[in-house]
Amino acid sequence: MLLPAFLIVFAVILFPVVANFWISFKSVGLGDLRAPVPGVREFVAGQAAESGDLLELEYRLRNSSGNVPIRSVELTAELPAGLELLESSTDVAIDSDGTLRIAWNEWSPGFNETVFLTFRAGERYFDAEPDRRSPTGAAVTGRGVNVLTTFDFTLDNFRFVFSARRFWEELRTTFVYPFFGAIGSILLGLTAAVLLNRKFRGQTLLRGLFLFPYVAPIIAVAFTWVFILEPFGGTLNELLLDLGIISSPISFLGTRYFPGEGLPFRMPMALSMVIGFDAWRYFPFSFLFLLARLQAIPNELYESVQVDGGGLVRQFFSITLPQLYGVMSTLFLLRFMWTFNKFDDVFLLTGGAAGTRTLPIQVYDNAFGRGDIGAGAATAVVLFAMLAVLLVAYFRFVAREED
Repeated sequence: MLLPAFLIVFAVILFPVVANFWISFKSVGLGDLRAPVPGVREFVAGQAAESGDLLELEYRLRNSSGNVPIRSVELTAELPAGLELLESSTDVAIDSDGTLRIAWNEWSPGFNETVFLTFRAGERYFDAEPDRRSPTGAAVTGRGVNVLTTFDFTLDNFRFVFSARRFWEELRTTFVYPFFGAIGSILLGLTAAVLLNRKFRGQTLLRGLFLFPYVAPIIAVAFTWVFILEPFGGTLNELLLDLGIISSPISFLGTRYFPGEGLPFRMPMALSMVIGFDAWRYFPFSFLFLLARLQAIPNELYESVQVDGGGLVRQFFSITLPQLYGVMSTLFLLRFMWTFNKFDDVFLLTGGAAGTRTLPIQVYDNAFGRGDIGAGAATAVVLFAMLAVLLVAYFRFVAREED
């Protein structure tokens, strides 16, 4: 009874993870995802015009891969009646039914060779009216080795990932971005939940409007933010220029740090904009969970504080926050993990420029920008290992405290 469920879990969850680990230990490029295939093109170098003339053919052969050999290669060609083989640049065999065969044990990576054949054409050849451009219809078969199915493993991908010039900077950004993004979304969600946890006219409409950032298409809201923050013609720049706050446009998504001298630290600009977008985009998720928990808090708890003379501030810190601790810790974990693996937000806003490059962006650049699938898989494995450590820490410490 458990076998179907196990197979579904393996196919949907475990198989992609295992496959990613497998590829991370292999030198795999985009061109290696398919097994190499042998190729042949037939050319007529000298055409026979009448009986007794010579027909000169060329078979141009190549291995489609520059890294993987092809074994047990065989070329076959159906010779039309009336052709007599006079000369060949390699050993050939002709069956009784007129099939020409040429065999190789192996084609090395990047194999490229031309076979020259010379025939004498007889009367029967012209009676058969063969294809003048490809009279023999040559085809080639072989067994290519797919690098994904071999047991040749290497650590070169991980060496490349960890020795990259900006790996540690990208790793720091990968932690900073989801950490502050999760905190920002929870704070905004908490504020919205507290404000809307009261009965007033238009409450339902306002709750629905608060969900807009979360349900709107990511491509739409991302480009809206790009339009608002762009240096030339952007809404925010035009407003700041009109108010006299800035003297020249600022590229909020293309500038690494906020301008300023004498500050104890340099405040990242583009990264702050991306974090702000993440907090705004996903605060409705926190808002729904926190509002549901707020509505489950018994009014008797607030009444007891009021009897003791406690005001709204004391009620919030003595009753509301302790009741929300479990939900907020779970929300932080979920938001951190989801943002930790987030790709589309950063890619659409900055493309990873101006100090916003994270490891998910690096996975994409390695796999598709450089065409190195192995390095991209190795970067993904690093992300997976970090998330696994965070999960273990959560269930060991946070979940235990909740119990």
